[in-house]
Amino acid sequence: MLGRCHLITDTRPGRDLLGVLPAALDAGVDVVQVRVKEAGDREVLALVETVLGLCAPYRASCIVDDRLDVALAAGADGVHLGADDLPVAAARRIAGPELLIGATARDPASGMAAVAAGASYLGVGPAFATATKQGLPGPIGPAGVAAVAAAVTVPVIAIGGVTAEAVGELLEAGAHGVAVVDAVYGATDPGEAVDKLVRALARAAA
Repeated sequence: MLGRCHLITDTRPGRDLLGVLPAALDAGVDVVQVRVKEAGDREVLALVETVLGLCAPYRASCIVDDRLDVALAAGADGVHLGADDLPVAAARRIAGPELLIGATARDPASGMAAVAAGASYLGVGPAFATATKQGLPGPIGPAGVAAVAAAVTVPVIAIGGVTAEAVGELLEAGAHGVAVVDAVYGATDPGEAVDKLVRALARAAA
């Protein structure tokens, strides 16, 4: 079962990519997505292997953003593919049936197409305004998340400006879980921030 609390690594200046993870995992993060945009192959592979080691005691999943080759080489649990990455169908042919393959969607049509191509789950958003990633389209809100969730049978993970206070309405809209960056990496106490997210998810899923 895909976890509900996804943490995407933050490589922006001043952020401690690895240092945040022990407290976050201890507080209940159950999926870590390793997103590194500017690094060599060996550097990314080494980073993913380190994250896998941190995740293992918690049985948390490790998903690699963009890089199917690195995900397979490291033995990661999955890969997340954006609109400009390797097509989902091609990734599924290469990876086989077991690897988790996430795809990005912001409307029912793109979501259904990704699922038909072999996506295991969808990252849907941006749910709210976010400064974490530049060049994103406008937020789709809980209603946009709901439209995608109603159109597909795979788990939907809401992403983009997500806070603990927004978790309830996102799960009510049909999201299985949430993915965050700044809500944890930007927090004074990352462990406490994750704890709030996990408790909000538990309440909303009850």
